Amino acid sequence: MSEINLPAAAEPVDPVGLKAVGIAAAIAVLLAAPFLASEYWINAIIVPFLILSLAGLGLNLLTGYAGQLSLGAGAFMMVGAYATFSLQLRVPDLPLPLALVVAGLIAGAVGLLFGIPSTRIKGFYLIVSTLAAQFFFEWLFLKFPWFYNGNSSATIALSRGLSFFGLEANTPHGRYYLTLGIVALLTLLSFNLIRGQTGRNWMAIRDMDTAAAVIGVPVFRAKLQAFAVSSFILGIAGALWAFAYLGSASVQSFGLTRSYQILFIIIIGGLGTIRGAYFGAAFVSLLPLALDWLFQHVFGGHVDAGLLQNIQKAIFGLLIIWFLIKEPEGLARLLGLQRAQGARRRLFPS
Repeated sequence: MSEINLPAAAEPVDPVGLKAVGIAAAIAVLLAAPFLASEYWINAIIVPFLILSLAGLGLNLLTGYAGQLSLGAGAFMMVGAYATFSLQLRVPDLPLPLALVVAGLIAGAVGLLFGIPSTRIKGFYLIVSTLAAQFFFEWLFLKFPWFYNGNSSATIALSRGLSFFGLEANTPHGRYYLTLGIVALLTLLSFNLIRGQTGRNWMAIRDMDTAAAVIGVPVFRAKLQAFAVSSFILGIAGALWAFAYLGSASVQSFGLTRSYQILFIIIIGGLGTIRGAYFGAAFVSLLPLALDWLFQHVFGGHVDAGLLQNIQKAIFGLLIIWFLIKEPEGLARLLGLQRAQGARRRLFPS
């Protein structure tokens, strides 16, 4: 009998190996990005994208994972920026990385304080209480010149720039690597946090805090933890926004518009997912460029800049409505990078 040659079975693909290759490729691209992009892209697109991603991550831990609504993201970013300025000004021997950590802790303590009402109220009333933080700190940092060292323009800036341990980070490449390192570290810490017991407690409270209390979840402590951790990350993001991106900042740099922007980022990117903060920040960062390019080519640059800005706001508003109605899990779900769940997350948990 003649032998029958059967085709050899294909070897199974190792998903762990593919994931490791993907992570290595992503790290290589991130490290090489400053040498592949122009200074304009680093200063005006990539650095603010990373900082907005970090701010979105901080708010997403609170709203997406713990289900606590907040419109005070700008306030906690403001606290972090002004705390970093004060520490660098009045404690000159304190290295910048430690100043950022201490400023984050101060912002975390402030967030914990304003998170106390969350143990009694929720939904719209909680939004109002966090909104109070926004207005209070805008008034506080403008009212007392001590916070901005009596500067006639009421702005803050680091006199020594971004320097620490003898290293200078005042160049575009230096600001990029400083921002990237901090964002990567806090993202990794956040990922480990939500995979642990703390993250499970937050998600139980988000789904139904009464049931979470019945099964033994410390609701009071978990809510305050969510506010503290979120504000810690937002505080560091605010310091980076002020000194790694803007160079100098004022109260207007962290106004109510900034709080709305961070909230839009997590709604568009996806509530309750770390990837969503990056997708939302990329969308917010690239949409103005895409619209500007489109109008330049379609209308030959004859569209007024003010009209273009209003069109951007209208598009953002329509997208927010669309995502809330059609796809509450945002771009993370549309791009197929978030696992389907039995019940969709809601922005206003019961």
